[in-house]
Amino acid sequence: MSRLSAAALLAAAVLVVPGHSFIESAHAQAASNSSGGAGWFVPKTAHPTAAPAPAHMSRPAPVQAQEADGQDGEEADNSRPPPVLPQPNIPTAPELPKAAPPPAAVIGIISVADVMRQSMAGQQVERELGGRRDALAQDAQKAQAGWRDEQQKLQAAAKTMSADQIQGQERALQSRVMKAQRDFRERNRIIQEAAQVSLGQIERELVQVIQHVASSHGMNLIMHSEQVALHVDGQDITNEVATQLNVVLPKVYIPAPNEDPEVLAKSGKMPTTASAQAAAPAPAAAPK
Repeated sequence: MSRLSAAALLAAAVLVVPGHSFIESAHAQAASNSSGGAGWFVPKTAHPTAAPAPAHMSRPAPVQAQEADGQDGEEADNSRPPPVLPQPNIPTAPELPKAAPPPAAVIGIISVADVMRQSMAGQQVERELGGRRDALAQDAQKAQAGWRDEQQKLQAAAKTMSADQIQGQERALQSRVMKAQRDFRERNRIIQEAAQVSLGQIERELVQVIQHVASSHGMNLIMHSEQVALHVDGQDITNEVATQLNVVLPKVYIPAPNEDPEVLAKSGKMPTTASAQAAAPAPAAAPK
């Protein structure tokens, strides 16, 4: 258990841990905004009319023909026999002296995904940051609807405006769209980093809890349940780990919506669950 790491611990559960689902969807929403949002309006000056090709210029080959040529080249490469390469001599590995055998394996089984589903801290992260993700998505949709309305109004009024007026309003609208998209990306970054701060606390605590639970049972090898086809009663420590995790870490510190995790980290004043517990006054002793 001395080599248990946080990265290996959550590797099997990264797609189902509470909090990852809303992070990925928020990232997809932001990517959609950044790539497709600019498509709500593009000034006419960004689409110059292509000049007709001179008569003496030859036409490019059809796309299908080019693709066919590329496929023929790939088939020719695949049919070519493998190359015969030199094999320089390498030194012979020496035999090693006999060493003490490792201890007998005492195996435990855990489902990190089930632990995270039962984790009160994990549920806290999902509720808080999931709400922020939903609010971001709603604001983005509302902004996109406003951009559409402004675009339609501009198109309807184009007949009564000069070319300079049209271009001026087009540039102003595009500037507002780009600024809003930057704001959405920044909000999405803060949500993702807040999730990393929150889930990182659970990750680090979970490593310790698994070590202690395994040690209490004399286990020296813990495997993910997804990797095991059969096990016997008493080997699965999932529920025991989840119970102990909720006792030790019932909640985590989540940066506020208006707090940038990177700024907090650089300031060196970011509170943690551990520091908050240490700062809490000790309970008064019962009178004798």
